[in-house]
Amino acid sequence: MSLPPWASSLGAALGEPLVSLETVSGGDINEAWRLTCASGRLLFLKRNATAPAGMFSAEARSLRRLRDTGALRVPEVVALSDELGHLERGARWLLLEWLEPGRRRADFDELLGRGLAQLHGCLASTWGDTEPGNLATLELDNRPCATWPDFYFERRLLPLGQRAKALGHLGPESFRRLEHLGGRLGALLEPAGPPSHLHGDLWGGNVLVSPEGHPVLIDPSCFGGCREVDLAMMRLFGGFSERVFSAYRELAPLAPGAAERVQLYQLLPLLVHLVLFGAGYRAPVEAILRRFG
Repeated sequence: MSLPPWASSLGAALGEPLVSLETVSGGDINEAWRLTCASGRLLFLKRNATAPAGMFSAEARSLRRLRDTGALRVPEVVALSDELGHLERGARWLLLEWLEPGRRRADFDELLGRGLAQLHGCLASTWGDTEPGNLATLELDNRPCATWPDFYFERRLLPLGQRAKALGHLGPESFRRLEHLGGRLGALLEPAGPPSHLHGDLWGGNVLVSPEGHPVLIDPSCFGGCREVDLAMMRLFGGFSERVFSAYRELAPLAPGAAERVQLYQLLPLLVHLVLFGAGYRAPVEAILRRFG
């Protein structure tokens, strides 16, 4: 297979030529490639010719932040087009270490649950972050707020609701319910606890298996928030056994009323999906708004 024209510039960024590239599954947003360097080193490339500015920079920051906690394995960031300069007109990319998929250890679920509890035990300095974030192609406003309910509404639910309404995916009555919900979140979301480092997009596809059989976290969108956000996302689309949640609670018991807040926190990823993928997600969003709004 002949290498694409952009391979030489990527090799120049790495300081060694590439000898082969192989497309791999990597989601719906980006191209994904397995790269083999002349030295034999294997790398994972995410590439997007239409990526908005800052998308891969935000992902790289999140990966480094999770990796620094030491709670669970996270791929190492090798190189980033936004840090090295645009080596190819119009295209942005992110290079990570390649992790050969392994087989789950018998205690994989327990390792994941305990690792997540350890991650959430690493406290953030504020509700939000000092840098903007991205979730897929959506830029997220991470400017800190004084309280968790304020951040959750002003930086997440309200902007996403406004986008969904502008796209025609959320009707006026549902949007009014969302606005009304904003005034009730102070009571509904307590106690939030201190701000934790969150993965921010923790569905089943963002947990891989290392060569040794351990859990690996990928594709994060980190910010300081209530840890129940990650746990609610995990329950939204499935893929996690109750053993994961039991192991988590053994190390980090949940605050009273957590079960009642699950749907409120699932409203965030559902609004994201409504904005990105359209009206197929309208019904579950409207059901939550009717219940709480």
